[in-house]
Amino acid sequence: MPQEYEEFIRNIKTLTGIDLALYKEGQMKRRLTSLYEKRGYHSFREYHKDIQTNPEVLNEFLDRMTINVSEFYRNAKRWEVLERKILPGLLASKKKLKIWSAACSTGEEPYTLAVILSNLVPLSQIEILATDLDENVLARAELGMYPERSLNEVPEEIKRKYFEKKADFYRVDEEIKRRVTFKKQNLLADRFEQGFDLIICRNVLIYFTEEAKNLLYEKFSASLRSGGVFFVGSTEQIFTPGKYQFETIDTFFYMKK
Repeated sequence: MPQEYEEFIRNIKTLTGIDLALYKEGQMKRRLTSLYEKRGYHSFREYHKDIQTNPEVLNEFLDRMTINVSEFYRNAKRWEVLERKILPGLLASKKKLKIWSAACSTGEEPYTLAVILSNLVPLSQIEILATDLDENVLARAELGMYPERSLNEVPEEIKRKYFEKKADFYRVDEEIKRRVTFKKQNLLADRFEQGFDLIICRNVLIYFTEEAKNLLYEKFSASLRSGGVFFVGSTEQIFTPGKYQFETIDTFFYMKK
């Protein structure tokens, strides 16, 4: 059994990029065994064979491996403001924007951004950096496959244009996927790139201490060009934006002075 499980780990990493070896072995093995027994399999080999050929089984597996709390167009009204007000303002002075989706989780946010930008500029002008600390959510993001519930807020015409339905999940269009580069990054410890026009970091800072938040606001501010915009989550209003050289330009949007 140990050898068979190790083989399963290798095969899954090749197929999805997800490294099951990063999880506690006993706990993960129990979780997966109950998952495959429920479907009537008797071994990890049988289970892997079906994961390769049955999209429904693959999606169920992915769903159990990564806790997906994100979704496309999360807080849709804010994305409307981004599309109608913020992005046109930034594009007025620059054709190609330097954009970063920080703590991007399983990729819904940067893909949403790429879709929105595609309404304003040609796809060839879109490049988005998306980072997260967790290698497994990044692997899931690069795969670009999502359960239906992740697309609850996506307009029907966008769904038809940029997503392909496979069994009970949706695959992001390859052209949109090519617009996003995923990379591992520790927000607190790692240095940030400079000169961004837009940084999005939503529903993440609530998990940090006040001290860590201050440090991150300073790092994000330094990472933006003058006139660049910082977009935060709906529970993360900055009450003293001036302290970080920001000014409020809309609810949850801040411009670097």
